[in-house]
Amino acid sequence: MVIEKRFMEEAIKEARAALDAGEVPVGAVVVKDGAVVSRARNRVEETGDPSRHAEIEALKLASRKLGTRYLNDCALYVTLEPCPMCAGACVNFRIGAAVFGAFDKNAGALGSKTDLGSGVFGKEIPAFGGIMEDECVELLSACFKDLR
Repeated sequence: MVIEKRFMEEAIKEARAALDAGEVPVGAVVVKDGAVVSRARNRVEETGDPSRHAEIEALKLASRKLGTRYLNDCALYVTLEPCPMCAGACVNFRIGAAVFGAFDKNAGALGSKTDLGSGVFGKEIPAFGGIMEDECVELLSACFKDLR
């Protein structure tokens, strides 16, 4: 898989929009054949729904747009390593690959804390972390700096 920085830049734009909206700054895009199919940001605070993570939002939208629940030929670009809920969604949507910026040592579920994409649930997800990591960490730090 060829990792393209321009797609992570698009995910970072979504993360900035999340930060501006008072959300944890996580953004995601789903890519197919070199084009963005869907884009999303966290909407947990806005909706009061803890399942409204950027990854799930982007995967659902891509599924609707493409008319399939299987996204084998797509890649998910996200600014933070997916949590167990989002990694599970990646497995269930059968995403072709996941590319993320910041590692999440506390809740990362594509290699850091656990690896739900290892094939243990029937689908192996190639995961590539640390892409534009500094930019992604900077956004997360800006969010949590005010809470300390």
